[in-house]
Amino acid sequence: MSSDAIEIAGLGKRYTIGQIPTGEATLSESLTAWATGPWRRFKHMAGRGDHSRQFWALKDVTFNVGVGEVIGIVGPNGAGKSTLLKVLSRITPPTEGHVDLHGRVSSLLEVGTGFHPELTGRENVFLNGAILGMFRAEILRKFDAIVAFAELEQFIDTPVKHYSSGMYVRLAFSVAAHLEPEILIIDEVLSVGDLHFRNRCLGRMQEIRDDGRTVLFVSHDLTSVRQLCTRALMLNGGRVVDEGTPADITRRYERMYQEGGENMSGIAERNHPPRDYHLRRAELRNAAGAATGHFEAGDMMEIHLWSSGRAPENSYTAEFRLRNDDGRVVSFGSANPVRDRYYLAEQQHFVCRLGPLPLTEGAYVFTFAVRVWNKEHWDIWERAVGFQITSSDLFKTGYSIKSEHGGDLVINQEWLVGD
Repeated sequence: MSSDAIEIAGLGKRYTIGQIPTGEATLSESLTAWATGPWRRFKHMAGRGDHSRQFWALKDVTFNVGVGEVIGIVGPNGAGKSTLLKVLSRITPPTEGHVDLHGRVSSLLEVGTGFHPELTGRENVFLNGAILGMFRAEILRKFDAIVAFAELEQFIDTPVKHYSSGMYVRLAFSVAAHLEPEILIIDEVLSVGDLHFRNRCLGRMQEIRDDGRTVLFVSHDLTSVRQLCTRALMLNGGRVVDEGTPADITRRYERMYQEGGENMSGIAERNHPPRDYHLRRAELRNAAGAATGHFEAGDMMEIHLWSSGRAPENSYTAEFRLRNDDGRVVSFGSANPVRDRYYLAEQQHFVCRLGPLPLTEGAYVFTFAVRVWNKEHWDIWERAVGFQITSSDLFKTGYSIKSEHGGDLVINQEWLVGD
């Protein structure tokens, strides 16, 4: 028996954009094509015909997943992650290559897949369980546990058309998780649930992992990927572009995202600001006054913010939230809440001095806001500008402290020998 639960070799999936390929149309698509045929022929005669092109959603994807491995798959939107899971779940066939799955497969790819809106939650548990391959006796045996995990006892006999999206996903995940599959495939669907339920789902996946089962987990929640997974892959452009430990892959992905999205140069201009009063520019400056996105622990930093014009009131304040590369808030700051220290309406330039920076090595990003103190925000500039702590050797040991060693802050300390 193979030691791999999943074997993928040369996998490719091609779609044709602009027309339905011959032999691949459904009955409804064929009827639509027949009905619109005269109009399409007219457009073709007028020189405005359809111009189809081929698009490879996946190309030359090759990797194996061992029994009991938990694989996290990350990548930007359009990278091919969901297409890969649909091929693995046998929802759509590959164009080339092959996939070998060794074991019972359970998939949770979209909210409410396999649910009938007119049926109650109880009836849908049996329907969805049967679709996933569970026998009626097995569903009966696990029914109470499924409902309890979804926390839907009160609504289990209500038609699911009245469920919220969160209730849908709770019930769908609970059915899939209690199938006890050898292979569990989960897309970004858990983002629909609230924090409490997401934590319960992660706990359930950890139990499945500890039982020696295999999990494929697609998520933009990189913290969950780091906590849950034993290995990670990065997809981009339909190809596997990187593979390694979850910590390494998620950090590389974050750097790629930051370089392509968040400005890590220390200078940021707003491309699409609000129409009213708003922050328009930010700079991070070092002790020499130069704008930069690279600092070392112990450095001084100045934040410079410029607004679009006069504020709507004559006294106001600016704030920042500093987040690490997991998205957690590391620090918060605001102008001194004393009225005569507020910025006046005609002042458009905020300056905040920080430091020495007590941060571990890694990537960080600022969110800025302006408002009247203790009132509504006029403007919030989310993830405005980021920076890197390239070295964190505050104790001059020649060793840079990283966040995975135990947090984001390095507190100045002195150790003595006791009596």
